[in-house]
Amino acid sequence: MADQEKLTHAQRASLLLLAVGQDRAASVLKHMGPKEVQLIGSNMAQLGPISSGMVDEVLEEFIIEIKNETGLGLDSDEYIRNMLTNALGADKAGSIIDRILLGANSKGIEQLKWMDTRSIADLIRLEHPQIISIILSLLDADQAADVLTLLPQNMRSDILMRIATLEGVQPAALRELDDIMEKQLTGSDGVKSSQIGGIDAAANILNFIESGVSDPMMQDINEANADLGQRIQDKMFVFGDLINVDDRGIQTLLREVSTDQLLLALRGVETGLRDKVFANMSRRAAEMLRDDLEAAPPARLSEVEAAQKDILAIAKRLSDAGEIALGGGGGGDEFV
Repeated sequence: MADQEKLTHAQRASLLLLAVGQDRAASVLKHMGPKEVQLIGSNMAQLGPISSGMVDEVLEEFIIEIKNETGLGLDSDEYIRNMLTNALGADKAGSIIDRILLGANSKGIEQLKWMDTRSIADLIRLEHPQIISIILSLLDADQAADVLTLLPQNMRSDILMRIATLEGVQPAALRELDDIMEKQLTGSDGVKSSQIGGIDAAANILNFIESGVSDPMMQDINEANADLGQRIQDKMFVFGDLINVDDRGIQTLLREVSTDQLLLALRGVETGLRDKVFANMSRRAAEMLRDDLEAAPPARLSEVEAAQKDILAIAKRLSDAGEIALGGGGGGDEFV
């Protein structure tokens, strides 16, 4: 097992939970979402031999970080709003605040996040497209993408257009959605509108859909509303846009990506992106990757796209955590 300095954040969190015992770890996991639980569980299973020194270092780091925290024990909407507004400014903080507070006060949407995507699709497919668009906007982009692909093909483009043009949802509308889902989805009436949906949401969902499915959807949208289609396309972040990430960000990303993923994802990409990846690896690792790429047999385009989407998902997770800054804009089984 690698030393503590090379552990990822997920591995450190997993090691910490292993150290505190089953009962305490279970109490922590109850407050996590399905993706986080799966990530932590996977890392726990893969940690391998754990030395007492590794445990001591992780615990020490955790204690230091906790001591540096402020506002512990405060759990009010007002505190969260003020904190994020001061940190990000009113414009940037607005949509984040609404999403956080909506998620904190909602039970129905959290329950959906634990369901498999086919069950979600079956649950909502008979609802009005506007209701479906709101629900998908509240899910994580990759989960929403999976659900969207399971809905009837003649619905997909319309729903994505509704997501892209969704600017806000009034509390009364969310209460109506409460009745439909028979779960509480909103909290304070003081929130004027919850900033969900929009161009960014539509683009993020498309980023997680295979090109064989997403291309016809974009064609439908462009035919119905060329301006909207262009705005969505401009917001999409594709694998080639990683060239706009700075060197430190690429290095952070590479620490989270397996060699097999990278080997598959780099098939057929522009030379500039390959060179950027090589430049941010050790000389020996870069040489080995170059040799492996030259010697590797052709791979199906669908497999290459899947590997690229996995890496993009990691990049977005790191971006959401503030660890890297993403730039960018934006089938069949061909061989590349």
